[in-house]
Amino acid sequence: MDGLRLLAALMVCMYHFAGKNGPIAESWHQSPGLKFPTLSLAATYGSLGVQFFFVISGFVICMSSWGRSLGDFFRSRVARLYPAYWVAIVLITAAACVLPVVVHPLRSDEILVNLTMLQQPMGVNRVLGVDWTLWVEVRFYAMFALFVVWRGVTYRRVVLFCALWTLAGVFARVADMPLTDELVMRDHAPFFIGGLALYLIHRYGSDLLLWGIVIMSFLLGQRYSVTALWHPGMQGDFHRNPYVIQAIVFLAFAAVAVVAVGWTSWANWRWLTVAGALTYPFYLIHEHLGWFFVRVLNRDLGLPPYATIVISVLSLLSIAWLIHRLVEKPFGPRLKRALVVRRPQLGK
Repeated sequence: MDGLRLLAALMVCMYHFAGKNGPIAESWHQSPGLKFPTLSLAATYGSLGVQFFFVISGFVICMSSWGRSLGDFFRSRVARLYPAYWVAIVLITAAACVLPVVVHPLRSDEILVNLTMLQQPMGVNRVLGVDWTLWVEVRFYAMFALFVVWRGVTYRRVVLFCALWTLAGVFARVADMPLTDELVMRDHAPFFIGGLALYLIHRYGSDLLLWGIVIMSFLLGQRYSVTALWHPGMQGDFHRNPYVIQAIVFLAFAAVAVVAVGWTSWANWRWLTVAGALTYPFYLIHEHLGWFFVRVLNRDLGLPPYATIVISVLSLLSIAWLIHRLVEKPFGPRLKRALVVRRPQLGK
C-alpha cells in the first residue's frame, strides 16, 4: 500500500509538471504540451492520482481506526496531518517571497487561515495548490468518525456506512444543492467507499456484498471522473480520452484490490515503508515548490527539460525525507501525546 501511495503522488506530480498549463508554463517558458509532446500525453492523466489516493485512503483509514476510540482517532489524524503541513506552508511562503515571479506570496491574514487547513470553506486563497484534496480528506475523516468510529469500528457498521453514504451521494446529486454537495461529497464518495469495502475484504475475506460495494463504487466513480476530466475536443495542448480515464480508474480500484486479497504479501521490501513515509510531505510541496525548481534549473541554469524533471523530483523527495525525519518523526508523537485530555481529579 505504501508503494501505491507513492505511485499516486508521482502521478499527480507529473500532471503538475508536464500535464497542464498555468503557472508551470511560465516556469518552462512554454506550454508543457509543446515542450513535452509525448510525455504530456500521459502526464495529463496524472490528475487521476487524486482519485487513486482516495481509494487508498478509504482502505488505510478503515485499517488504522480499527479498535481505536474516537479520541485516539482524532489525535492520530491531527498528529499525522498538521506537522508536515505547517512546514510546507512555511517553505512555500518563503519560496514565494524569494522568487515571487513564480508564485506570489499571500497576505498575512490569508497565510494564518491556511494554517488551520480550513481555508477552502473559508473562501481564502491557498498557499498549497493541493490543499483542496486535504479538505476532502478532512470531511471524510469527520464523517467516518461521527458515524462509525465513535461507536467502535465493526464489519456491520462499516458496511452500513458505505450503503448509506452511497445513497446520500445519489440523493445529493438529485437535490443539486451546494451545501449537500459539500457535506456528502457526492463526486468523491465512491472512491473512499470502495477503499473501505476493500479493507473489509482484506480483513474478513471475500463475499458478494463487499465486492458488490466495490463494483458499485467503481461504476459511480468512473462516471464522475469522465464527466469531470473529459471535454470533447482539444483543451489547449491537452486532450483526455474518456476510455483511458475509465481504464485508469479501474486500475486504481484493481491495484488496491490486489493488495486487499493478499496477492502482494510477498512484497515486503524495506524501501516501500520509506516510500510511504515520504508520500505525504512530497505531495504537499511538489506542486508550487516544483515550479520553483523548474524555473531555476531550466530557465536560469539551462538544464535540459527531462533532466530538470528528474532532478526536481529527486530534490523534492529529499526535502520530503528531511521533513519526515526532522519534523514528523519527532514532533508527531509529541503532538499526539499533548492532545490527550487529562481530567482533573475531583477534590483537587
